[in-house]
Amino acid sequence: MLAVERKFRMAFFYTPPRKVAKRNVCCYKLAGMIRKLTILGPGLLGGSIGMAARHRKVATKVAIWARRPDAADQAFTLGAADEAGSDLRRAVADADLIVLATPIGVMQALAGQIAPLVSPECVVTDVGSVKYPIVTALIQLFPKFVGSHPMAGSEQAGIDAARRDLFEKAACIVTPRPDTDKPALQLVYDFWKQLGCQVRTLPPEQHDEIVARISHLPHIVAAAVVNVVCSDGAHPLNFVGPGFKDFSRIASGPPDMWTEICQQNRHEIGRALETLIGELGKLRTALTNNDAVELKTMLRRAKHYRDELRFRV
Repeated sequence: MLAVERKFRMAFFYTPPRKVAKRNVCCYKLAGMIRKLTILGPGLLGGSIGMAARHRKVATKVAIWARRPDAADQAFTLGAADEAGSDLRRAVADADLIVLATPIGVMQALAGQIAPLVSPECVVTDVGSVKYPIVTALIQLFPKFVGSHPMAGSEQAGIDAARRDLFEKAACIVTPRPDTDKPALQLVYDFWKQLGCQVRTLPPEQHDEIVARISHLPHIVAAAVVNVVCSDGAHPLNFVGPGFKDFSRIASGPPDMWTEICQQNRHEIGRALETLIGELGKLRTALTNNDAVELKTMLRRAKHYRDELRFRV
């Protein structure tokens, strides 16, 4: 049974101290001010975060770091940052909030690089679509780490696809643990909300279980269906309609990125696949037996839940 039914409730309360003896990120963030937001990785999500943060005036300064100087220059030219460069030390210096927006495969290594450079008061979050391994590793490096997953990606990649309205009304899952720093959690929660997201919270393990079914499984199924359709070449694509185009759109996602995602969340994706195989087995039996009642029951159930999306995020 999918653990969607379980409720995870967090109380977001914070009372700033009457006197602040030293700079405290969370205190002034709750007043609606981030002095410096640093984004590591100017891809679709990183670039869109920068554009949205500048447009909505979420931070006084937005800095973007990229491995390649030309990528940093492009981020600056497109308006995703107030400053951009490939100097990692300069990028994270004096940052109040750092967003790790790199592919999952390099995220932990990059976090290890910046850990000695980051103030203990700095809040760190990420945009990875797998949470348990990331949160478990990074909370050891950053006392104020809070995992995040904005559900706002697309089959496109790179900063050329970035846009400042990417997060408007998009779901964003924040994934605290029981030992997560509460003011840092409030900061990250408010940050995504200010970018336009509808923010939800889930424990990291439950996030990975649910996202395996609503994101990772659909992607690999779309890829498998495209491969079946084109098993003898691309000729059938000459006849497809909008239904196939809509269904298969996500199969155009970057293969390298999705390979990393599947590897990181392989156990939950495997469980989701087993459930799908069982469902397909029932469908095959119904077809073999020409069982119209069972076929209609399955299709009606799917339509009922799909239509529920009209009332959801």
